[in-house]
Amino acid sequence: MSQLEELLAVWLPRQRWFSGKGIPIQRVRIESRYTLVSAGPGGPDLNVLVVQAGQRGLSSRYQVLLGSRPPRSLPPDLARAAIGVCQVSGSRPRVVYDAAHDPQLTALLLERFTGGGDRDRRGRVRFRTLPGTTVEALGPGRLLTGEQSNTSLVYGRDYVLKTFRRLWPGRNPDLELNVALSGSPYVARPCGWIEADLSGHSAPTTLALLQTFVPDAQDGWVMATANVRTLLDGADADFSEESARLGHTTAKVHSSLATALPTDVLSPSAASELADTMVERLAMASAEVPELAEHAPRVMEAYADLARLDQPLPIQRVHGDYHLGQVIRPESGWVLLDFEGEPTVPVRERQRLSSPLRDVAGMLRSFDYAAGFLLVEQDDDPDLAWAARDWARRNREAFCRGYADGGGADPDKHLTVLRAFEFDKAVYEVLYEARNRPNWLRVPLESIATAAGAPRVPG
Repeated sequence: MSQLEELLAVWLPRQRWFSGKGIPIQRVRIESRYTLVSAGPGGPDLNVLVVQAGQRGLSSRYQVLLGSRPPRSLPPDLARAAIGVCQVSGSRPRVVYDAAHDPQLTALLLERFTGGGDRDRRGRVRFRTLPGTTVEALGPGRLLTGEQSNTSLVYGRDYVLKTFRRLWPGRNPDLELNVALSGSPYVARPCGWIEADLSGHSAPTTLALLQTFVPDAQDGWVMATANVRTLLDGADADFSEESARLGHTTAKVHSSLATALPTDVLSPSAASELADTMVERLAMASAEVPELAEHAPRVMEAYADLARLDQPLPIQRVHGDYHLGQVIRPESGWVLLDFEGEPTVPVRERQRLSSPLRDVAGMLRSFDYAAGFLLVEQDDDPDLAWAARDWARRNREAFCRGYADGGGADPDKHLTVLRAFEFDKAVYEVLYEARNRPNWLRVPLESIATAAGAPRVPG
């Protein structure tokens, strides 16, 4: 490995967006380097790197926004973003760092959308804008710190530029679905995107998405958990009206996606294959988490019910990773974000049609999490546990009611499909928590235990 590749091998696992945590990196290779800014020996350079990280025989691509400066010219505020010191393209040693922290370079990124220059030197990176869209240069971007899998920069109160860190060849679903929903009051309006040609792939790959910023909005997860905390503190708290509105909004977005993009039906045989996939995931999770195994027979019954489905199931493009952290609440009403799906899954798989009830199940699981995670660090208290479960029940019911009122398939009339999707999501959560946050494992396990003990209702 080159000197820069060795530095990246140490730096990558420490980043929140790196998906291979806990697995040793065997090699790092810079697959592509795109020079966007070259300010000469004394100024900052900006390169987009496509980096391949090899772990246990598998290779993953990541995007690195790499700034570089002479060591003596690095501002103190950028010291925390430093990756190391090395030679870059044969030059004298320079400090390389995460350019998302550099106000000068983030300002230049937005300027590229204004028409002052839309390519790297060889034309391999392109800054696109949607027809009829004019982007204004607004100075430096403010780095958002709460994201797990991507990096976003907010420009004033006008734009947010989300850079996709884990890269897969092709058009990112976040761009694809937001463009399809352009004009909807329930999403942030897309303005443009950055794309590049990856080595060995003919279709352009999405590097970043530029959207209008939604100011003065509250995060859905923060709102819900604050409401639960108020309830557990002994005060009156009701979130059900907001949950019903969110269900209504979700149904409207699903309807718009079904109008703008292809739809189909899942045949009974395909539903059976889907159930088989769920069974495989359950078996893997049960082997890894013994506490799950005792509930596996009842979960298997839900999957068997799905396999016996004798009616075609409508499928379409859906959000794909839907939960309270993917929605915000400005004064005008709920807005949905982050349509990219699961970043660790190839784009082709995320583009597959699915039942909208998959998104419904994801949000229902999120209500359970909002209710349960506050109990993780507390001593067992039956009264608090009952209050939390009751909060989740009321908000789940309100969301489903709002979803049906908004024109979505009534969840109460499709319980077989919804129950299977919910169990499958919870099984995924069990694996995730066991590997990453063992003290949270009780949240999905208790949900599975409760649902497995409930009577089966056909539908």
